[in-house]
Amino acid sequence: MPNTLSIRSYSRQKMQHSHSYHQLVLPLRGVINIEVNGYRGKVTPGECLVIKAGSTHGFTADTEARFVVADMDELPENISCSNTIVFSITQPLSHFLRFVESQLEYQINKNLEQLSYHLFFEMLGEQRLFKQFDHRIREAVEYIEAHITDELPINELARVACLSPTQFKKLFKEQTGLTAIQYIIKFRMEKAQALLIHTDYPNQIVAEKVGYNDYSAFSRRFSQYFGLPPSKISC
Repeated sequence: MPNTLSIRSYSRQKMQHSHSYHQLVLPLRGVINIEVNGYRGKVTPGECLVIKAGSTHGFTADTEARFVVADMDELPENISCSNTIVFSITQPLSHFLRFVESQLEYQINKNLEQLSYHLFFEMLGEQRLFKQFDHRIREAVEYIEAHITDELPINELARVACLSPTQFKKLFKEQTGLTAIQYIIKFRMEKAQALLIHTDYPNQIVAEKVGYNDYSAFSRRFSQYFGLPPSKISC
């Protein structure tokens, strides 16, 4: 039934089929092997697979793998207007999928299921459709987001990605469209803005939570990025 979320697994035996609605597959655990519209590859946790209505596709996966599957009558505009088949999802959406799994396996509650679907739809509309990351760059991105209070030198990120610093800088820019430094600044500033607006943390604590022990340096960078100082955002 379209406009629903469900938890599914797949078998090792591949079956080709299509359907009249759109389907998104988001792995929770394990890897899914997919063939759709000339694309053949793997989709892993932290990624979303888009199968548009009428597309013939086939899956195989280990039986212990688990996925959130969204059957949808319509797609958010950012996805419907894109030819992207697999893209990396944000950390908040990944966390939300864990809630969906827990709730769906806990009880039947049609109101919560409908609300969850609508929230999922809205969160999808906020996704930037970064192409499927090379697993080495995904390791680095996840490391950045988990260690945002650290200094994060290029040599350390390259080590996490198992690349030389030169290879890492080149591949990171190719994959994300940003240099690693630009990505770190962007992530820090957007997280700081959210903390300033949605929490009552003092500005100094916000600065520390995004990796700045020197509040003056944080304020300068924030002002350059948003055109307003932190004190104006949090008022």
